[in-house]
Amino acid sequence: MPTEIRNVVEEPPPELQTVAAPADVTVAELFAAHRLGLVRFAFLLVGGQETAEDVVQDAFAAVHRRWGRLADRDQLLPYLRTAVLNGCRAVHRRRAIARRFGLDREVPFWSAESSALLGETRREVFAAVRDLPRRQREAVVLRYYLDLSEAETAAVMGVSRGTVKSTTSRALRTLAEKLEEDR
Repeated sequence: MPTEIRNVVEEPPPELQTVAAPADVTVAELFAAHRLGLVRFAFLLVGGQETAEDVVQDAFAAVHRRWGRLADRDQLLPYLRTAVLNGCRAVHRRRAIARRFGLDREVPFWSAESSALLGETRREVFAAVRDLPRRQREAVVLRYYLDLSEAETAAVMGVSRGTVKSTTSRALRTLAEKLEEDR
C-alpha cells in the first residue's frame, strides 16, 4: 500500500480529530473523577441508587450535548452539581405528581444492599436528613456531604450565602432534635 493511503486509513482526518476529542475526553475525565461523589449527592436527595445514577448520567449527557454552547468550561463541576440538583428536584416533582394521581410506584427505601452498607447510626442520620424539607436537605448535603463552601453551595442552589447560612442552621437544629428524640 502506498504511504499516503496507509496514513489516511490509519488515522482520521485532522478536522474529525479536533471536533470530538475535547468534549469526549474532558467529559470522560470529569465522569471518572466525580461520578461517584455526584451519585452519592443525588442518592442523599432522591433516596434511590438507580434514580441517583440516572440523574447523574443525565447531567453528564447534558454537558456533552451542550459542549459547543458552554461559555465557561472551567466551571464544569459546579455546572454538573447544579444539573444534578435540578435533576433531583425534577424527580421529586414527578413523584409528587404520581402520588397526586395515585400512580406512586416508589420502591422500599432501604434495599437489603443499602442496609448492609450502612450501619444503624448512619441509617438514622440518613433518614433524618431525608426527612428534612427540600431546601434544608439540599443545603446540608451540599455543605457537609460534598464539603462545599457557603459560596459554592449558594451558587449551586441559586440562593444567597445568607440563605445558605440560615437554612443550614435550621436544618442542623432540626437534625439534632430529631436524633435526640430517637435515642
